[in-house]
Amino acid sequence: MIDRETIDRIYAAANIVDIVGDYVTLRRKGTNYEACCPFHQEKTPSFKVSPQRGIYKCFGCGKTGNAINFVMESESATYPEALRIIAKRYGIEVREEKMTDEDIARNNTRESMFALNAWAAEYFQRYMMYEEEGRSVGLSYFSSLRGFTDATISRFGLGFCPSNGARFSEEARAAGYKSEFLLSTGLSIERESDGSLRDRFYDRVIFPIHNISGRVVGFGGRTQRTDKKVAKYQNSPESDIYNKRREVYGLFFAKKAIGQEDNAILVEGYADVISMHQAGVENVVASSGTSLTEDQIRLISRFTNNITLMFDGDSAGVKAALRGVDLILKEGMNVRIVLLPEEHDPDTFARANSSEQLREYITKNAQDFLAFKARLLLGEATNDPLKRTEAINDMVHSISLISDQIKRSEYVRYCAEIMNTDQQTLAVAVARKVDGVGGDSEAQDFLRRQQFRERQQATPSSLYVAPPVNEQGVPTKVELSGGTTIETLERELAKYLIKYGHRNYHVLDGRDFVEYNVAQFIFDELDADELQFSVEVYRTILECYRKEWESLGVGAEVPMHIFINHHNPDVSRVSIELLTSDDNYVISKIWEKKDVHIESDEEQLAEGVPKAMVLFKWRTLDRRIAELNARLATDEDLEGVLALLTKYQAARVAIAKTAGRLI
Repeated sequence: MIDRETIDRIYAAANIVDIVGDYVTLRRKGTNYEACCPFHQEKTPSFKVSPQRGIYKCFGCGKTGNAINFVMESESATYPEALRIIAKRYGIEVREEKMTDEDIARNNTRESMFALNAWAAEYFQRYMMYEEEGRSVGLSYFSSLRGFTDATISRFGLGFCPSNGARFSEEARAAGYKSEFLLSTGLSIERESDGSLRDRFYDRVIFPIHNISGRVVGFGGRTQRTDKKVAKYQNSPESDIYNKRREVYGLFFAKKAIGQEDNAILVEGYADVISMHQAGVENVVASSGTSLTEDQIRLISRFTNNITLMFDGDSAGVKAALRGVDLILKEGMNVRIVLLPEEHDPDTFARANSSEQLREYITKNAQDFLAFKARLLLGEATNDPLKRTEAINDMVHSISLISDQIKRSEYVRYCAEIMNTDQQTLAVAVARKVDGVGGDSEAQDFLRRQQFRERQQATPSSLYVAPPVNEQGVPTKVELSGGTTIETLERELAKYLIKYGHRNYHVLDGRDFVEYNVAQFIFDELDADELQFSVEVYRTILECYRKEWESLGVGAEVPMHIFINHHNPDVSRVSIELLTSDDNYVISKIWEKKDVHIESDEEQLAEGVPKAMVLFKWRTLDRRIAELNARLATDEDLEGVLALLTKYQAARVAIAKTAGRLI
């Protein structure tokens, strides 16, 4: 378990703009930053980051939190894992207290796999650089054949696995790594004959695969043998930390350049990526040894809405250029194609040209994908009516996947010109496809989902102002109903406390106004009836606030960072949700112009806080009465139970009268 002092240092060091910026491209807007949300699909940015408060919030899907919560969500990491990731980023030494057996068991699997992969990557590179076999085979391949410099080899962590089929596994075991993790990461394979371990990547050059935060999740190994029976590439199997469909090779190294260039160049192989980076073109990634997937496209879309596919110029390269592009169009991204000269692939082309020459070639030769596809299909169709019809239908399918109606119409016009087809006929065919008349339910469902998301997503002008509205767009006031649950009321009271605990309001008592402090009122009412919150996270917020409030004094504002950066991740997440939740205390300028009275903060606090407290007491009594009724059949102290029941029922009647006045 990480000690509290280390946790405090991590929270103090974590800059939310830096952390979130490692995963998405943020753009400044006023004092805040914004981006398209990394947790759901959207075209209009509704994801906001506030550096002042150290929090993020998506007004589309509702995700909210601090830097640690963001890493947990992005990496599917546990709280300790997220702390370690951030500590590593800032060079903070993680000190740990003695862990329980349960803690050890919980942390072992994923963290041990990450630790083993990191050790393995260092081992492979060290073996290649300092062992005779490694230098003569691995280093010779990378430096002499591929032309990679020492700096490039070090940056990408390239290495070599010994040809002795079990040496790596034996040395890993000797270093203290367990067989179960050697097997679960796929670094080792168990022999059926005797259960001993052998190396999966023996006698192969090694390409470590990093996730978006730079941790090694898997490996690719390339053989140097010419034997066709031996697979050229061997990749790590999927595991708890590696899913090849969700990883983009080189993205960790390319994400900054992708954001700066507002374009991601997609190539096919590991060496293609590395050669392009070494040549000075760093916004280049590969699909990690698999056909392009939706998860990979969405990962890239965190940094840019533009993808350029770079392929070999031979016929196979042209055909390859057509695969997977419809997926990119479905995700609403812009796609361009660059075909290289026939004698080159991205690796050889990068080594044959300077950075300036590469950039100039890409700029001059990048073609819009749909225009490229239309020309290609038209060339193949020649004068064959059937092939021409197939080509047009193929184009109709691709155009129908574009969610933007204006862009779709422009492509209809453009492709009609290229393919010498009646524009109206093409437009009708696309419209039928979009509407599902042509049977393309996938395209129809996608577009309906996209349109629904766009209708649902608002783009607030500020991170903290998002009043609820009715169907007519008029700001509305949220009423607490008599059916509100205890849990909902505890959340409401916790929100009043951390947002407005330092505020005062006045209530008319007879002819005089009596002043109340929000925090004082809540604590007094709870203490008077010896009440406590039942939900742990709200109870922790209450206790934390009370501790600070008692030390600061009535009317003092408890610092928000205490809750935002609370060591309990559930408390910090819920606190941020409460602090950024839709608020009833926003004065509408529209209503002001219409001379309609809008209640002030004080007026609404004067109504909302007592109402929430009364309803909380009412629901608490309901629960206690139900528990006592259940005890009547079994409890030996029948008189004591009946006495309590009578007391609670009388209290409920009294509270009901008060609630009736308030509601």
